[in-house]
Amino acid sequence: MARYKRILLKLSGESLAANAKQGIDTQRLSEYAAQIKEAAATGIEIAIVIGGGNIFRGLSGAGKGFDRVKGDQMGMCATVINALALSSALDAIGQKNRLFTAIRMEPVGEFYTKWRAIEAMQRGEIAILAAGTGSPYFTTDTGSSLRGIEIEADAMLKGTRVDGVYSADPEKDPAATKFHDITYAEVLARGLRVMDITATAMCMENNLPIYVFNMDIPGNLLRVLRGEDIGTLVHN
Repeated sequence: MARYKRILLKLSGESLAANAKQGIDTQRLSEYAAQIKEAAATGIEIAIVIGGGNIFRGLSGAGKGFDRVKGDQMGMCATVINALALSSALDAIGQKNRLFTAIRMEPVGEFYTKWRAIEAMQRGEIAILAAGTGSPYFTTDTGSSLRGIEIEADAMLKGTRVDGVYSADPEKDPAATKFHDITYAEVLARGLRVMDITATAMCMENNLPIYVFNMDIPGNLLRVLRGEDIGTLVHN
């Protein structure tokens, strides 16, 4: 049924906050967990990277006087908090999962390596990959690209609060048009903010397609895996 064997699912920290704009909305968290369990039941191998913008964003912290490196490290810790919350929500509904961190943080999570993450997925566990790349100056978008390439995912599914890639921000421009599919080259040429430039270039160079869709509608993750056209495919 599923069009992919292994995916990297990128979730937005801001979406996890729902209408509260910050913190963690337990209803949204439960909905995400249910969608992930539903997808895992198809037999697909799933790794997840989740952002931390609902708690702290390193770049914005630097703009307020934080040291950039320490601010980014705070952002990494924010992703770990979200990852722990997601892990707990999956535990609560009986979905096996394993939390990995890019910086040593035992016993919070295992230290990430490609092979441990793949072994966990092959055992039927959801691999939750936290703390970004473990280095400052990289976003969780770049972390998602790196991890997706490392674990040899068939695609990155980018779950957002909009239903695809548009010619402009649809929340600000009512005339914005949605793309059914678009190339990485066109994304870069148009300056579209699908992901940051580094993340986009990594996916382009390593031929990792991205599918952008609205994760906030329950059932949408399974619809994407079934091949329904509800988002935007970004590819070479």
